Amino acid sequence: MKIHPIELVVNGEVIKANVEPRMHLGDFVRRELGLTGTHLSCEHGVCGACTLLVDGVPQRSCITFAASCSGARITTVEGYGDDAVMAALRKAFHEHHALQCGYCTPGMLCTARDIVLRLPGPDAKRVRFELAGNLCRCTGYVGIVEAIEDVLGQKAGGALAMPVAQAAAAVAAAASVTDGTWTPIEIPADGDWIEVKQSLTLPLDAGAAWKRLEDLPLVANCLPGAQITRHEGARAEGVMHIKFGPITAAFAMRAELALDGAARQGHMQAEGVDKRSATRVKTLLDYTVTALDARQSKVDLTLRFRLAGPLAQFSRAGLVNDYVAELTRLFGVNLAKAATGSSAAVTQAAGGPSIFRLLMARLRKKFRG
Repeated sequence: MKIHPIELVVNGEVIKANVEPRMHLGDFVRRELGLTGTHLSCEHGVCGACTLLVDGVPQRSCITFAASCSGARITTVEGYGDDAVMAALRKAFHEHHALQCGYCTPGMLCTARDIVLRLPGPDAKRVRFELAGNLCRCTGYVGIVEAIEDVLGQKAGGALAMPVAQAAAAVAAAASVTDGTWTPIEIPADGDWIEVKQSLTLPLDAGAAWKRLEDLPLVANCLPGAQITRHEGARAEGVMHIKFGPITAAFAMRAELALDGAARQGHMQAEGVDKRSATRVKTLLDYTVTALDARQSKVDLTLRFRLAGPLAQFSRAGLVNDYVAELTRLFGVNLAKAATGSSAAVTQAAGGPSIFRLLMARLRKKFRG
């Protein structure tokens, strides 16, 4: 078996090691480094017990390969030191009785710290939503929510010193896909794809609608979570932000758009990689504009999507399929707005659709059936 040499910083200490390709980060910090504060439970990225920080961002260590983290900064529950937010959370968890057996607590604290950094003030409903990916079988969550609200209140009142955000630098580093040269994208259409089709009607004649859809930045920016950072003709680079509950990914993307003006058909190829999880994504988008009458036209969309890597495990439960379907629906809504000149109304959710809401919809459908 091939062994990968890695070098990373764990709790401020430079670590050099050789790891097997399939060793996940949770096993690495526990077995190789003896940092057993990170707890492993489901090992499918579902329960959240193993959550730690990778370059300042919460990450499931059980579905993150250690080999993919070379060059990253890892923080486990043992490594927060004088972090003011974590100190406040530990005190609040004690005072609000936010733990019992304690098995979920390291991951819960990591997610709680991220919540405090991002949210402006106390909001029990939002806190519960943010905690959806961290499971606790003891407390009923009441004490946990109250503890986080307590610390959020301290933040809002100016009583808590906030650390400088670490995530922005990591995302910016991942945003540049090439060194200035462009390697053509060649994605074969055969193989297994998640495929979603949609049709929408535009209050524009076919010629006017097509003219709008020839614009690559306009088309790309209609995808929730997408951000264009570089654009040259029919090629573009950028970042695609995805959020599965508390799991976030920032895919450094590049895309190409091929147009057939005579047939009014567009074909976009895009590919990218999330640096933290080493998950790779490929997408194919085809759209055709046809005239309905002198004032209306129809756009037929086909979006194909493929994941490879740790985050692909969500496709086993059909969550990725639901996510892509909702992404396509929102893309269609945004495309209709942009094509008619209402770009200010485009919905640009930072992480795309809510995976929690999609999961609840799937469960309701299952039990009703």
